[in-house]
Amino acid sequence: MQALRFIIVSLLCVSVFGQSLHSKKDTPDPAKAEVPLVSQSSWQARLVYQGDAGIWTTGTTRCMPRLGAPDIFGLDDKGRCIILTSYSGKWTPFQTIEDRAWLGALVNIDLDPNRPGAEIYTGGKNGNLYQIQARTLGGFDTNLIVRIPAEEIHTLVAGDLLPKRSGNELLVFTRTGQVFDIRATEKPSIFEALHFDDMPGRIRQAVVLPHSQGQTPWIAGTGRFGQVVLMRMTAQGLEKTTIIEEPMGFGRLAAARTRHGKNDVLYVTRDDGLILRLEHVDASWKREIVYCGPQGARGIVAGRFNEDPTVETIAVFGYSKKVQLLSRKAGEPWRVETLFVDVDKGHWLAVAELDGRNTTDEIIGSGYGKRIFMLSRPPGYGLKGVPTDPDAAPEPKAKHKAIRARQEIHRLKKRKHKKQKKHKKHKKEISLRIGVDAGPLGAEGPTPLSYKGGFETKTMIYETLVRRDDEGRIVPALASSF
Repeated sequence: MQALRFIIVSLLCVSVFGQSLHSKKDTPDPAKAEVPLVSQSSWQARLVYQGDAGIWTTGTTRCMPRLGAPDIFGLDDKGRCIILTSYSGKWTPFQTIEDRAWLGALVNIDLDPNRPGAEIYTGGKNGNLYQIQARTLGGFDTNLIVRIPAEEIHTLVAGDLLPKRSGNELLVFTRTGQVFDIRATEKPSIFEALHFDDMPGRIRQAVVLPHSQGQTPWIAGTGRFGQVVLMRMTAQGLEKTTIIEEPMGFGRLAAARTRHGKNDVLYVTRDDGLILRLEHVDASWKREIVYCGPQGARGIVAGRFNEDPTVETIAVFGYSKKVQLLSRKAGEPWRVETLFVDVDKGHWLAVAELDGRNTTDEIIGSGYGKRIFMLSRPPGYGLKGVPTDPDAAPEPKAKHKAIRARQEIHRLKKRKHKKQKKHKKHKKEISLRIGVDAGPLGAEGPTPLSYKGGFETKTMIYETLVRRDDEGRIVPALASSF
């Protein structure tokens, strides 16, 4: 009997384990084929990468120009920098470094005079700054070039930030507000971090504003300390000016694309969900509230997301899990549309041109969901008179009503479960008593190996190999044959 039970349990375990392996095998892999995700709108959603830790920063880079298309990067909570290359809709991941604590910033710039082309620089919580460069025949070279003890690297800004000095510059912004100038030394691939200036606190994101060649550019930055600031490199340090100061932390920002004859425009997020538009008019910045959105706005991008290039469009993402498109036609109010709902809270958005089958930009997002996704307009969008594939499979959609219905069902089930749990807690135990003619069981208690009467109670505990049917014949029970 015990041997038979062991066999049955073993077969069940093998079955469950086999199903687990089968499920893992059937999990869609973006490296093998396009993986569509459920969209809330006419936009298409695709899975680019699925990891095992939160991905705090994502964007595009061109570390492998020989492949043509831009690469996507992801910086995760385990200190890994993942570079993803595309091929016909597929995304192949390459892990470059593992710093064992979150990475938060990345730039792609030619800073090392001893290496041809541009390099990648990234850093994070441990205060380590890494240099990464793709090899011509595959793989990556990685080097730890600078350590900033007791500091966290939150933001990197790179470019020709000081035209009077030869080469490009790289600025590191830390958690405490310190700013470091990273310079190459006379020794090959040896760098030094020079304390350059101090900010009132952490700069959470910074972008170089459009400028003419040879002109010292302004850098716009959002501060956790409640300021949006402009910074410009000089030989003595940073020239700084405050655009706006408010009693709330600022998170992310995006700059409108260069518009000939137009003013500079910045879009910024506040931690309370307010989205602001700042336009440089004459010598001041005009403040406009664009959106009173959900708390915890953590990503914002500006780009061309409408077939009409005159429509002003931005996308926002955050703790609400929703990627939302904000748009405004000239002379009309702002409108909001939900494009996509991720599996967990959002943390970053980026914009790039990754699909030429439409006339608009693509949106890349990442966050607590441990994945990178891409949103794009469907093929043919904005391309008048160009035919598209009539046999293309329909995109998976999730209408708002269906989502609300599922949420309501979940709420009712949860409420019912609580009631059942409460009722079970206060319910009295009921015992079933059966009278039988039997002798004392003995010290060993009930056992199927000896009979002292009370067979009725034993059949409630043990199942036999055979049993008697209604006509008194012996038929199989546990045994399949005999």
